[in-house]
Amino acid sequence: MRFLRRSKTDASEPSTAEVAPSLEEAAKDNHTNNKKPTTKSQGKGRPTPKRRDAEGRRRGPVPPPPRSQREAYRRMRGNKEERRRAAAERRERMMAGDERYLLPRDRGPVKAYVRDLVDSRRNLMGMFMPLAIVVFLALFTPSPLIQQYASLIVMFMLLAMIVEAVVLGIYVTKRVRAKFPDARERGFTLGWYAFTRATQIRRLRVPKPRVGYGQVR
Repeated sequence: MRFLRRSKTDASEPSTAEVAPSLEEAAKDNHTNNKKPTTKSQGKGRPTPKRRDAEGRRRGPVPPPPRSQREAYRRMRGNKEERRRAAAERRERMMAGDERYLLPRDRGPVKAYVRDLVDSRRNLMGMFMPLAIVVFLALFTPSPLIQQYASLIVMFMLLAMIVEAVVLGIYVTKRVRAKFPDARERGFTLGWYAFTRATQIRRLRVPKPRVGYGQVR
């Protein structure tokens, strides 16, 4: 019996030998497309400089050493003059009341208001420093009578200053609480700050008074 089979391969269908290479090429293309490109970071190619060397480069080259004693003295004198000018500028701004140059105890609107309250009053405590000088001189006086009177005057002045300090502390605290209700400074702190300000001679107060007598009520 004769079986029916195709004697010839259909020309429209690809052969197995032709299909296999095409499948391999497609798989390679898909693998190439799906693979993410990897970039490898390259190093600096040089070691990290030390902090001292980096700061030296930022500041500029180091000046050469002085060639003579006169040149060294000139450089030293120039540095001193620059420091002196900088210190004078800082003190001037501090005396003017610049917040950036004031001491931490003097900063803030509350302390500025306390200073204005003290500077607008005539306080007996401003005689504290002259009184201390009088007492010091009286101790070297050979006369016992002068020493006795000086001691009595000193005792009377000290009692008056203590009373005035308490009154001033209460007055300043009330005014600050009324003007700055959210102030966190304690009453004792405000009173002590006002006391130390009042015991200084007006011309020597730091910063300088910015109000006259009776201007703050």
